[in-house]
Amino acid sequence: MTSTDAPRTDRSRNPEPPFDKLTIGVCPDQWGVWFPEDEKQIPWRTALGEMAEAGFSVMETGPWGYFPQDARQLQSVMDEHGFQVVAGTGWGILHQEEAWAETERTFRAIAETHAAVGAEYMVHLPPLYRDDKTWEFTDDRKLTGDAWKRYVTNANRLGKLLKEDYGLTMVLHPHGDSHIETPEEIAAIFEATDPELVSFCLDTGHIVYGGGDPLAMIDEYPERIGYVHIKAFDPDLTREAHEKDWPFGEAVAKGASVCPPKGLPDMKDLVAKLAAMDKELYVICEQDLYPCDPGLPLPNAIATREFLAECGLGIR
Repeated sequence: MTSTDAPRTDRSRNPEPPFDKLTIGVCPDQWGVWFPEDEKQIPWRTALGEMAEAGFSVMETGPWGYFPQDARQLQSVMDEHGFQVVAGTGWGILHQEEAWAETERTFRAIAETHAAVGAEYMVHLPPLYRDDKTWEFTDDRKLTGDAWKRYVTNANRLGKLLKEDYGLTMVLHPHGDSHIETPEEIAAIFEATDPELVSFCLDTGHIVYGGGDPLAMIDEYPERIGYVHIKAFDPDLTREAHEKDWPFGEAVAKGASVCPPKGLPDMKDLVAKLAAMDKELYVICEQDLYPCDPGLPLPNAIATREFLAECGLGIR
């Protein structure tokens, strides 16, 4: 259903305290989309229509280039399907000096479009140290020395640029097979970066995958959490993935990312903990599904959204 058919009920926010400051949204990851273009992915027009059909109305746009990059066209198609854009998503290398110019160009392009359509946040997805498709190593597992210093310096630099030039808040995103994955790595980046410039995307699935506890992180770092990706991972497959050193993409292909209430974290406890923070939060629904049968995302997303509504996040 689109906005031209009939008005849709806004299911994004539960009006009842203490859940009334949490807004649920969606992004292309929930539809198995990892790349701007890929023959294994659902076309963007199909995905956008299904996202609306599934009851979502708040959007993080995902890989830059999947949806239209022109601000007017992006606004038009989002309006057509009843979506409010709240965030853009970008990949950019921060720890290599020679990569900064390209990272800055990319994020300025994304920021210009997203600021024009009213977005508030920019999610920084870290490049992985293994290739998304070939699973071959492309970088060191750990950042040390000058590489670590550049990562911190450029994280602050990018956050400042996005805030001052575009009015966007940058949120760093943890990720399996990246340099921000484990609780120790996340703690180190919190310690080293400027909280006025660098916020954090609490991706509950990737934190579980990295060996952390999202609920404990909310207790420990409430002031650093500015944005949320809500998803679940199977603890047994996650354990096996690390024991056998599977690439993250292989773990996903084997079914490590699951539809709640399966997996961890416990969503009822998580939503209650987020609500207890008592601050406005966008909570973006995700499940790593690349690649997937094109018939899977719609019913899967409906089941996920309705279960999360039972937990207090949004309404059925």
